[in-house]
Amino acid sequence: MADNEKNSRENGTNAGMDINTDESISGTSHLNEPVASEDEVGKLQAEIAELKDKYLRQAAEFDNFRRRTAKERIEMINTAGKEVITSLLDVLDDCDRAEKQLQNSGDTPLKEGIQLVFNKLRSTLQSKGVKPMQTIGTDFNPDQQEAITEIPAPTEAMKGKVVDEVQKGYYMNDKIIRFAKVVVGK
Repeated sequence: MADNEKNSRENGTNAGMDINTDESISGTSHLNEPVASEDEVGKLQAEIAELKDKYLRQAAEFDNFRRRTAKERIEMINTAGKEVITSLLDVLDDCDRAEKQLQNSGDTPLKEGIQLVFNKLRSTLQSKGVKPMQTIGTDFNPDQQEAITEIPAPTEAMKGKVVDEVQKGYYMNDKIIRFAKVVVGK
């Protein structure tokens, strides 16, 4: 029996097992068989690459969403009272007209009291980020101003510039909330 075991070890076979360690010797199973076919490995690698790409795209999409909503939230906070402030601009225009009429009035205590109210309105609007546009004497800019009419320029230097302002324009946090209505020299 010792010779049989010696012969089987030399031939690459085990007496008690039917496993072949050498491909050249016949047997029922080979140890050198590939575990998985090359096709399956390729499919798994492609699937991993696809899932990785999908994950990276979703992460980027979520990051963009987070940035966009943060930006929208900040913009909404900055312009939250835009409608109310826009309606108050008409009141501010009336205050400016009344102020011009008060200059001709002789009642000093009355002028000072009304002037305090007007200044308080202006300072309150300024604290909310509202500031008037400076237009008279500047070049006409259709992105900020609305031309009501053109008149002959009083001087050559005023051609294409704003000669008069019919209605003031206003910014709120550096965004235009009302365009200025102006007269342009031609």
